[in-house]
Amino acid sequence: RVLSLELNKDRDVERIHGSGINTLDIEPVEGRYMLSGGSDGVIVLYDLENLSRKPSYTCKALCSVGRSHPDVHRFSVETVQWYPHDTGMFTSSSFDKTLKIWDTNTLQSADVFHFEETVYSHHMSPVATKHCLIAVGTKSPKVQLCDLKSGSCSHILQGHRQEVLAVSWSPRHEYILATASADSRVKLWDVRRASGCLSTLDQHNGEKSKASSEAANTAHNGRVNGLCYTNDGLHLLTIGTDDRMRLWNSSTGENTLVNYGKVCNESRKGLKFTVSCGCNPEFAFVPYGSTIAVYTVFTGELITMLRGHYSTVDCCVFQPNFQELYSGSKDCNILAWIPALREPVPDDISEKSLPQQHLNPAYEDAWSSSDDEG
Repeated sequence: RVLSLELNKDRDVERIHGSGINTLDIEPVEGRYMLSGGSDGVIVLYDLENLSRKPSYTCKALCSVGRSHPDVHRFSVETVQWYPHDTGMFTSSSFDKTLKIWDTNTLQSADVFHFEETVYSHHMSPVATKHCLIAVGTKSPKVQLCDLKSGSCSHILQGHRQEVLAVSWSPRHEYILATASADSRVKLWDVRRASGCLSTLDQHNGEKSKASSEAANTAHNGRVNGLCYTNDGLHLLTIGTDDRMRLWNSSTGENTLVNYGKVCNESRKGLKFTVSCGCNPEFAFVPYGSTIAVYTVFTGELITMLRGHYSTVDCCVFQPNFQELYSGSKDCNILAWIPALREPVPDDISEKSLPQQHLNPAYEDAWSSSDDEG
């Protein structure tokens, strides 16, 4: 289904945003409601379900925190995330140096965390049962952990030397956090340990020659501005401004050396990319200029480029129940990418008489089955 993703001509997402869309999130409980955050501070909540039951429909915006809302963010919203366990709450963080906790039903801010610096990214663990910590990456090198229960910033992780552009909790271990920074480093932390980080990922796997001028233990030769775990938590993908994407074994910290080729990345802030879930093989969806590049995670193959946006794509999010993808762009549009429906083939027609364009080349049989060659 992912191999046949295409821009859906029958589905639109209602256009509400008057400026670029930085961040999208689909709630994990039903996979039905989606949040978007814009560079003008506006947050919109959509219902992705087709209530009309018609083949062509528009995903309606149920409500929004618009410019006139008393609690609206003053500057660009960089991250929105649903509370992982129910849809009654969601979170947003912004360049206005705040992280806000929202009550979905009243659409009012239930709590606000204030920071001294611009906020680039925040994340709540999808699997945590023993803690309610929100990790926050800001212009400061210190990673902040905010406790939803107490409403205070409980502690700080120190080790990075420059701003923290992306943070992501492991979907496998509730206390493990990955952070990516402009200092070229990616660090893994066990937040129960006071002593600092578990490991700093090294692109050279410890085999760097002494003669090189490069600093040891860098994940990229540039700012690291994107992080994404695979759904089983066994691997971590990172993206840097060195135009590289790397796949790491998250338990050993080893660079798996998968080569994705040049992954153009000119983002000066965090890059929101995502991976598929429940596919074999798994895919990574990476904003790439005004397109979205689709790679196989474990072999590094560039499968396709999804074209449809008119301007830079800033974020994309995967809907695992139906293997759909939604993307947000500076062109103010959210696009829905849906697997193309194949025409059902009657059973009595043999494969040989089929027009070949139905077959994705990835599935074609390379063996010759004709008898006259032997």
